[in-house]
Amino acid sequence: LMAHPRVLIVAEENSQITVAESHIGISGRYWSNGVTEIVAAENAVVDHYKLQRENDDGYHTATVQAYQDRASSVTTHTVSLTGAIIRNETNAALDGEGCWSELNGLFLVSQDHHVDNFTQLDHLKPNCSSREHYKGILDDNSQGVFRGRIIVARGAQKTDSKQTNNNLLLSDDAIINTKPQLEIYADDVKCTHGATIGQIDRDAIFYLRSRGIDKKAACSILIYAFASEMVRRIKLEELARQLDNYLFEWLPRGEIIRDSV
Repeated sequence: LMAHPRVLIVAEENSQITVAESHIGISGRYWSNGVTEIVAAENAVVDHYKLQRENDDGYHTATVQAYQDRASSVTTHTVSLTGAIIRNETNAALDGEGCWSELNGLFLVSQDHHVDNFTQLDHLKPNCSSREHYKGILDDNSQGVFRGRIIVARGAQKTDSKQTNNNLLLSDDAIINTKPQLEIYADDVKCTHGATIGQIDRDAIFYLRSRGIDKKAACSILIYAFASEMVRRIKLEELARQLDNYLFEWLPRGEIIRDSV
């Protein structure tokens, strides 16, 4: 099986829209190859959410392409939970003064699954701002890739952009490759980027265990705390609740966290 869905979102001047995509695979081997195009006119506001839960034999490739006019705001959230091989591409072109673009992402990878996240922000006009924050949690023999690219064009002065990628490895065999990039061709900008890769803090586990919490529960609390920052950025309550419930089921001793939040 293969499917090639296309979603076109056109937000006209001074409009506001929220769109949630849910990609779910039930059984069998298949390939889902989708594209979502966002066109935000002057002063338009677009909030876009994409939740992806393929099955263990599902392959998923997808692109989100956003084009922004003057003073528009586009926020995207990409959440990848399961699937054999996943590749997400998110691109935004800020082609008008005063634009705001925000790219958020969370991916959970286990078994021998693989997730790629490629992003690109093109600052084409002056006085635009962007924020990008992706978090990854990897377990077992899984692999992940993050490549974030921010390009500030000539003449795009007063650009304000920040990119962050944080990754948590739960297994010695899990692998993450991260490559934050900045390409700046203007001379009056404020741009930063950074990436972290680490394991669960042993001192934090010791602290929780000294309070009578067993090791599995302590690990689950710390993993949830790491992921919950991205969950809290989701403004759709039902979608945030679905993601919380998935985390409670995915984490060992997740019921302890469910009862406390």
